[in-house]
Amino acid sequence: MPALTRRRAARSAGLGDEAAVKAAYAAHGAELYRFALRALDDPGAAQDAVQETFLRAWRSADRFDPELASLRVWLFAIVRNVVVDQTRRRSAGSWAKVPTGGDDEVVAALAPVPDDTAIMVDRWVVAEALGRISVDHRYVIVETYLRGRSYEELAAERGVPVGTLRSRSFYALKALRVAMDEMGVTL
Repeated sequence: MPALTRRRAARSAGLGDEAAVKAAYAAHGAELYRFALRALDDPGAAQDAVQETFLRAWRSADRFDPELASLRVWLFAIVRNVVVDQTRRRSAGSWAKVPTGGDDEVVAALAPVPDDTAIMVDRWVVAEALGRISVDHRYVIVETYLRGRSYEELAAERGVPVGTLRSRSFYALKALRVAMDEMGVTL
């Protein structure tokens, strides 16, 4: 089956948009979670495995071929790979060097590692939302909020009055909020 036909089939099978992925999660998420929980024996790791499964499925939706396997079978193949990856990571971590110093060194070694996942997800959401607004609005937001440039500097560069740029910034933020609402992001 040609790749274009497979992509169309994958989209029609429910992997091409966010609503369809949510429907697939509603249909198969509980089964995948139980599978991951039995394999990992850790509720948090099982939740992470299911989340990673749907992320991988969404990213590779064009590789799903409904003629080869059902969506359920394909998702179980992905979750199995995720569980194997997590198990390997766990076993690799078990060989970590154990501190031999005093109590302070042991406590420092056992301190939780900062989790940057939330920051990465926030960045992805903002980048996705920025991609959904007009070029002029995106330019104003990126230059003023992300790069820290002044309105005066941008106005001189663009050849527009400062007031126009401030107005554009106001409407750009409004458009960004609407885009994020459409994505289902709550602030």
